[in-house]
Amino acid sequence: MKVNAEAIQLKLAVGRVAEYTFDMDLTWDWPGGVAYYGVSRAFEVTGEQAYLDRMIAWVDEYVEAGLPGWTVNTCAMGHMLLTLYEHTKHEKYAELIFSKTDYLENKALRFGDRVLQHTVSAGNDFPEQAWADTLFMAAYFMLRAGIMFDKKHLIDDALHQFFWHINYLQDENDGLWYHGYNHIKKDHMSGIYWARANAWAAYTMSRAAKILPEGYLYPPMMHIWSSLRDQLAAIKKLQKEDGLWGTVLNYSDAYGEVSATAGIGAAMVTQNNPLHAKHVQKALEGLLENIADNGRVMNVSGGTAVMKDMAGYLGIDRKWAQGWGQGLALAFLAAVLEMEESNAKD
Repeated sequence: MKVNAEAIQLKLAVGRVAEYTFDMDLTWDWPGGVAYYGVSRAFEVTGEQAYLDRMIAWVDEYVEAGLPGWTVNTCAMGHMLLTLYEHTKHEKYAELIFSKTDYLENKALRFGDRVLQHTVSAGNDFPEQAWADTLFMAAYFMLRAGIMFDKKHLIDDALHQFFWHINYLQDENDGLWYHGYNHIKKDHMSGIYWARANAWAAYTMSRAAKILPEGYLYPPMMHIWSSLRDQLAAIKKLQKEDGLWGTVLNYSDAYGEVSATAGIGAAMVTQNNPLHAKHVQKALEGLLENIADNGRVMNVSGGTAVMKDMAGYLGIDRKWAQGWGQGLALAFLAAVLEMEESNAKD
């Protein structure tokens, strides 16, 4: 895949976004988990030691102050821990990783065929509900941990989650993903094709397909490849002229939402279908237009539950910077940088 992008300009944008992210006063929860995942990807691609040092300092200070209990959402912080352990080999990070995987494997609420219920607190917030968000916060984390520590049961469980979330959330007729599924009522609640839910799915499936060694030997991976292919084929047709995707994908008057656009763009880069290059180009230009001079990623919708109707999604505020906006922007920029560096070597 080829796009027109200046590596120097991309790295400057990464630097601005990362700097703003470090100053956000994030906590040990999913906004921080996505934000620092993005910083981790930026570190892996640019080799900027300051990113690693600042993440280490942040984690160490937070551990000393005291960590919250685990939920699906707080497990998103495990992504940064994987990067810290990989580059420092400090066992304190491995212990935290294993604490999170133990929670997901043995303590987290599940339903049906051992499908993770989406949880945001110690309570039973959303009984027997599957959300696309879980793929990033938990399944992709378990997959990465299973690969890093050579634990096949974690890989198998992660792919199991992908398998069932695809079955529950993707409309096989048009390829798009619903935000949530209620196993008790056997419905998709409001039945909305929310853009960020589609970004969680597309990005994590693309990464799963990229990072799992000999992925073709795992039957669920065939399911993932086909799901991602059909999802991106549907999504590309819904891109707006300014490069963004609407917060409700199939409603033309929905506002363009930058975090979803970044996640979808990053998925397209990672999948590496050359016919997606023009969509990646537009999405990259749309993202860069929405990064303020101080590194704040703009037009990112606030935290969003599975809303009751379309109006609920359209009414979510997008005034403030959000950790997931910063993190997904960094993931997209890092993916493009990585691609450009790979193309230069060829």
